[in-house]
Amino acid sequence: MPRLLLVVAVALVDADGRVLVSERPAGKQLAGLWEFPGGKVEPGERPEETLIRELAEELGITVEEPCLAPLTFASHAYPDFHLLMPLYVCRRWTGTPRSLEGQALKWVRPKALRDLAMPPADSPLIPFLIDLLG
Repeated sequence: MPRLLLVVAVALVDADGRVLVSERPAGKQLAGLWEFPGGKVEPGERPEETLIRELAEELGITVEEPCLAPLTFASHAYPDFHLLMPLYVCRRWTGTPRSLEGQALKWVRPKALRDLAMPPADSPLIPFLIDLLG
């Protein structure tokens, strides 16, 4: 049975109702695909703590736990592991998101997410964001 990998992601939503996505850098698995910010939940970490840490490391922003609202999750079987990925929504943070790890960033309207090449686990999350944000 493949191992279960818990990864947490967030849809950062700006005042115009756009969502931030980042491009997976060259050299990483699924390089060139667009995804929601987030990362692997480390042992002993809660998903919210992971997001707060990852958003500081990747984007240089500060997020308070009450500003993270769970929306939905993805469950996807990759060849060598099974991904379980809760998706949170966040509309409030401190700082301006910027690329700290060399990844390209883009603010996108929810419906336009369908036009981006995304990992297979991310695509099923899009309809929930469209329902929420229009």
